[in-house]
Order: sequence, then structure tokens, then C-alpha cells
Amino acid sequence: MSERMAPFYCPYCGEESLEPRAPEDLPGGHGGSSPQRDTHGSWFCPDCLRSFTLKFLGVGVPGTASKETPR
Repeated sequence: MSERMAPFYCPYCGEESLEPRAPEDLPGGHGGSSPQRDTHGSWFCPDCLRSFTLKFLGVGVPGTASKETPR
């Protein structure tokens, strides 16, 4: 798979009419005083007027600090 997956629905309202956010729509997108943000995975929901980002963290169970062995 060479492309990133797009969300199917808004995590806040459940509507499916999502739009990707352009880099200039994000804070710091014009090279102003705030630093440039990563724009991958930024989405806007016109139904509930919320913007959000998605980030893939990995596959599998994260390590734990506990020394107990799983059953």
C-alpha cells in the first residue's frame, strides 16, 4: 500500500463528509511566528466544525513496565 488511509467518519459526530486540511489552514502554515506543524493526517469536519489529526502509532502490544508474565 503506497497511499495513506483516510478516515471514514468524524470521531466526534460520526458524519462522513470529511475534508483534508491544507497546510496554509494550520497554525504556522504561512511561516509565521509559530513553528510549521506536520500536516499529514489533518482533517476538517464541516458538520461539527472540528479539526483533528490522525497519527499511526504502531502495530502490536506496547511494552509494559510490569515484570508479570501474561497468562
